Amino acid sequence: MSPADGLSLVFGALADPTRRDILDRLAQGPLTVGELAAKYEMSRPAVSQHLRVLEGAGLIDRTADAQWRRCSLREEGLDGASAWLARQRADWSERFDLLEDRIRDRRRQP
Repeated sequence: MSPADGLSLVFGALADPTRRDILDRLAQGPLTVGELAAKYEMSRPAVSQHLRVLEGAGLIDRTADAQWRRCSLREEGLDGASAWLARQRADWSERFDLLEDRIRDRRRQP
């Protein structure tokens, strides 16, 4: 998988509000699938599908603990997206600075 494909998986996973909420909840600590599912008015298979998307994007880990499936946040899961956003922010900031310089130069011209 190319880095761009991984980035698409991460942003695709983050596009859904339920998945973002799951990540917010897992940021507080690991939870079982049942604990996660209890909050949502959807079937457990639907919650499991959301978890598969998050796991496929590298944002969570799921482990078997006896009869329980425990989910935990992969802190490094957002590293690629964070780096991409930082590069975009730097590029845009530089472009806005150049635009501001040009506007200032034009105002100085008679």
